[in-house]
Amino acid sequence: MKFKTTPYHHDLLKDTDRLSVFYRAIEEYDGRTDLAYDLGCGSGVLSYFLSSKFKEIISLEVERKAYVCAKENLADFDNIQVVNSDVLDYEFTKKADLIVCEMLDTALIDEEEVPVLDYAKRFLKPDGKIIPEAIVNAAELVNMQRDNVHWDEGARYEILSDEIIYSKFDLLDDIDPNFKAILKFKAKKDALVNGLKITTYTILNDNIIAGPLPMLNPPLLIPLEEKEIKVNDFINVEIKYIMGKGIESIETKIVR
Repeated sequence: MKFKTTPYHHDLLKDTDRLSVFYRAIEEYDGRTDLAYDLGCGSGVLSYFLSSKFKEIISLEVERKAYVCAKENLADFDNIQVVNSDVLDYEFTKKADLIVCEMLDTALIDEEEVPVLDYAKRFLKPDGKIIPEAIVNAAELVNMQRDNVHWDEGARYEILSDEIIYSKFDLLDDIDPNFKAILKFKAKKDALVNGLKITTYTILNDNIIAGPLPMLNPPLLIPLEEKEIKVNDFINVEIKYIMGKGIESIETKIVR
């Protein structure tokens, strides 16, 4: 099936690895199949994947141009209703068996996955499921060339520590969007540290974990005050951010 898309969603469709992990997760879904919500449906490709499994799919998209594309792409499916609405403004009237919400980004900082699911989960049946199920966040110390927050898309940097897992969130749980933690690293070499690399792994279901993909949670590089470090030094970094409030909410500092 050929999809009409906006330029941004065209790039999403080109990331075939991203599409394949969501397709597999939907195909492996094992539960009731009366109703699914596709939140932030974009061009409608995930709703299309859902169409053969569910009696009814309600697909929400706030961006008008993307909504028009999804409406046209899914016009022949009697079991899909495409709605032009912000999830937080939509008046849900039915409880769903499954919520698919691909408002994902690195550490859930820049997109609205957490506030959207916090609201929408009230309209999920007690035994309902969410795709994806969880995320895992990891961090490394780096020396990076740029002095602003940016995604790892051809950026040059040197990794200075082992990767540490610093948080995991089950998306069925209530999540406090105000995140704060002390990350503890051990230096692998003598160097100048001036940044953090944050990597997010997405758990689609018990069988599928997706590492960073071009259009699914590319690693994030975050500036840090400069510090000369020696091999085997221990470095503690405080990081704070608000999930769903954007990369502007990120704060870091080296602490004792």
